[in-house]
Amino acid sequence: MPKTTAVFGSSGQLGVELSAELGRRGYIVRGFPRATLDISNLERVERALAEIEPWAVFNAAAYNQVDVAEREPRAAFEANALGVMNLSIACRQSDAKLIHFSTDYVFDGKLGRPYTENDATHPLGAYAVSKLAGELYARAYREQALVVRTSGVFGPGALKTARGNFVELMLRRAGEGKPIRVVEDHVASPTYAPALASRSIDLAERDLHGLFHIGGGTPISWFGFARLIFEKAGIDADLTATDAREYRTAARRPRFSALENARLSDTGVEPMPPLDLAVEAYLEARKAWLA
Repeated sequence: MPKTTAVFGSSGQLGVELSAELGRRGYIVRGFPRATLDISNLERVERALAEIEPWAVFNAAAYNQVDVAEREPRAAFEANALGVMNLSIACRQSDAKLIHFSTDYVFDGKLGRPYTENDATHPLGAYAVSKLAGELYARAYREQALVVRTSGVFGPGALKTARGNFVELMLRRAGEGKPIRVVEDHVASPTYAPALASRSIDLAERDLHGLFHIGGGTPISWFGFARLIFEKAGIDADLTATDAREYRTAARRPRFSALENARLSDTGVEPMPPLDLAVEAYLEARKAWLA
């Protein structure tokens, strides 16, 4: 009999890919968009898991408005920390495996090289604090939890969401024909959502737990990423590099938050695809989504 899985945040760009990949692998998938079930409600979370008795619970639900979180830290903490605590408690009660997704923003970006799972964390703002707290709650109440940190996620599922992603933002601005300025002094490791979903499920199926980094594998500035997007899309955009001094934001962000997939490389799970191939795959999948 097929195993049942639950995906929280199933309408987001990662949740869409998790649901699709789990379905391809023969699992019964129960998706819970935030509009249907808010994970900050422990009673409802417990009831939902008790009803479906899942083998694994994938938490892609998150409050990710980094700047807004500086004005409303309580909302960020309820979703990214206390909500994860609720899921972890419910998973312990249902004996379900918990796979929780976190962020490169738990680091301060001062290390100057890609971060491994063994590097010390130092969040710089309310959003980052809430995500680090979620990691701790996940593993405090469910010792066998799998916590996956990732960076700059982009997937075609964003076409169905209100906020989109960096690729869509760049394509939209290029379509407007206006000059585009992107920071060159912030470096991350942009991550293709379908590959992230696939590798995360691989880890869960191997019954691995603890902390894993699954980033795109290529440290690159946001300006460099924008240039790669336009190159692969065949667009001659009016793109210029700038720096963070020009774009002041409410929240501080790490300058160099790329992730090294150190533990992933030791598991035998397929490595993440090179970023240029991931962008090509995104653009092809995008055509299908828009068809």
